[in-house]
Amino acid sequence: MTPAGPRKVAAYSAALAGLSLILAACSSGADPASYPEDDIDIIVPFSAGGPTDTVTRMIAEPMSDDLGVQLVVQNVDGAGGTVGAGQAATAEADGYTVLMHHIGMSTAPALYDDLAYDPIADFKPVGLVTEVPMTIIARSDFEPETFEEFVTYIEENADTVTMAHAGEGSASNLCGLLLTDALGVDLTAVPYDGTGPAMAELVGGQVDFMCDQTTNTTGQITAGEVKAYAVTTPERIEALPDLPTTAEGGQEDIAVSVWHGLYVPAETPDEVVTRLTESLQVALADETVIDQMADLGTAPVSEDQATPEAHAALLEEQTATWGDIIGASQGG
Repeated sequence: MTPAGPRKVAAYSAALAGLSLILAACSSGADPASYPEDDIDIIVPFSAGGPTDTVTRMIAEPMSDDLGVQLVVQNVDGAGGTVGAGQAATAEADGYTVLMHHIGMSTAPALYDDLAYDPIADFKPVGLVTEVPMTIIARSDFEPETFEEFVTYIEENADTVTMAHAGEGSASNLCGLLLTDALGVDLTAVPYDGTGPAMAELVGGQVDFMCDQTTNTTGQITAGEVKAYAVTTPERIEALPDLPTTAEGGQEDIAVSVWHGLYVPAETPDEVVTRLTESLQVALADETVIDQMADLGTAPVSEDQATPEAHAALLEEQTATWGDIIGASQGG
């Protein structure tokens, strides 16, 4: 039998390589033209019952109706949201794994030296969802009655006060950093695996106070389960009109809100991203979603913010901003 010549071997190898690519594409099921054909997992990198989980479930139903498949929420918590985000970053880039994350996406690079993913390089933004105010709340029997009294009490009793948060890098942790920096105090921080467990411990009186999103605190505030001191936005919010702002209490530097957005792995086809963005915009215009968010002290972003371009610009800007803030708080 005559051995094949070099050209025939090269041609055969090229054909095999081409066939492998075709088979890989077929097996992945990623056909942008017919997307979606199966249910879509939305990874929430925090525990069930927390504010990011709440926002996700608000939009999941109208997006499911629009896309014609179910959006299934998967809570993958741990390490300030980095466990779930890392899982999403390495998922197949076919549009069937979506990540919902908040401001922590922009703070992780400054908080974690060994971060397993790059929030900018490893993801494509789909669009922003909402920007949520933060509230400063405490156990119902905490001694101070007003925000001004709260500030004084914290300054005078810093060695005994406990501050809950949902883990390093969480929104509650970031708000706590701003508060302690503004007041020049060093408090005992008590981390939890998500704001759901943190809220339960706060309501139960095991910790003194917490700074958390209105999506996770409005119900407890209006029910009298916690004591509320201030909202961290320039103006009061409609859902809690009697709650003063931190600025009203003389603490302009304690100002932060938490934006949420959807992401997919970086290699996801643009056509898939476009379809998800369109569906997100449908959900944000849904009257039920608008009403639900209003009840929790927030609102959907505008249509021009619910785009990959606006989302990417904010992520880049916030990553730089929080890098400076966190670096300063860590003595960097």
